[in-house]
Amino acid sequence: MNISLPEALKAFVDDQVAERGYATSSEYIRELIRRELDREKLRAMLLEGATSPLTGPMTEDDFGELRDIARGHQAG
Repeated sequence: MNISLPEALKAFVDDQVAERGYATSSEYIRELIRRELDREKLRAMLLEGATSPLTGPMTEDDFGELRDIARGHQAG
């Protein structure tokens, strides 16, 4: 895949590659695409949660489980 950019955008990408330590402009673009995919996944999860039925008030155990998940640990 080839992408043509106006000079101003090419300069921006080149600056980002240099400043952020990417090896190539392709690596930078791949990272942007991954972030967008993550954003879309998060949006879908938020919408799913917003439309799901309420199951009851949150407990301290619920918050502890969420903290573990946020820290990268599987609650169990």
